[in-house]
Amino acid sequence: MLDALDIDLAPVVAAQPDPVLFATVSGAHLYGFPSRDSDIDLRGAHLLPAAELVGLREPTETRSRMWDRDGVEMDLVTHDLRKFVRLMLRRNGYVLEQLLSPLVVHTSDAHRELAELAPGVLTRHHAHHYRGFATTQWRLFKKTGELKPLLYTFRVLLTGIHLMRSGEVQAHLPTLVGQVDAPGWLPELIAAKAEREHGAADVDQARVRLDVERLHGLLDEAEGASRLPDAPTAYDALHDLVVRVRLEG
Repeated sequence: MLDALDIDLAPVVAAQPDPVLFATVSGAHLYGFPSRDSDIDLRGAHLLPAAELVGLREPTETRSRMWDRDGVEMDLVTHDLRKFVRLMLRRNGYVLEQLLSPLVVHTSDAHRELAELAPGVLTRHHAHHYRGFATTQWRLFKKTGELKPLLYTFRVLLTGIHLMRSGEVQAHLPTLVGQVDAPGWLPELIAAKAEREHGAADVDQARVRLDVERLHGLLDEAEGASRLPDAPTAYDALHDLVVRVRLEG
């Protein structure tokens, strides 16, 4: 398996038309259940020149590139800084997990400043993001019976519960299993996922359904009791950061 951190992004970053502010590893490697043949998902932000944002033409705010390294598919997707920050302010758990991913392969001062401001965008309404994602993945599991969407279902429910309780974004499922009221059989599924990217989940469907329903209930309770605010508190600071970084180029 290709080490997710053993990635030299320098040639790719140099080839981008605009400066890349950061790139981190997301997806199964971040969530703690990569398979031997898992793709490596890289996510981050880039910086468009100010001229592209003040003219008449619509800017290309999202860029993507795919390539192959030693038989492993690599996928880099970045948003312009302004779009990335707007997504941060929209109770979007995806971008916060990407921003705060410990698997950093390219960074900058702007990346570090964004990460420092991330707690100021967390709200109790982020529970809706994780609840909705879990519902989507659960439907996919019921349709396909595959292990991957089942693990995603539990991962996002546990992430949401932990976030509501602690104010911390934690996307790593093996870590969450030790911190939240997770089913004791989850480590077995994580080990099974390491052997194959796609395959059926060998589980008791009735038991799994009860565990999913229980975690939905815990997420509801955690949201109701959460001390997180109802709205972001870092809007002005993020606005100032975007303006300053943009003008500095």
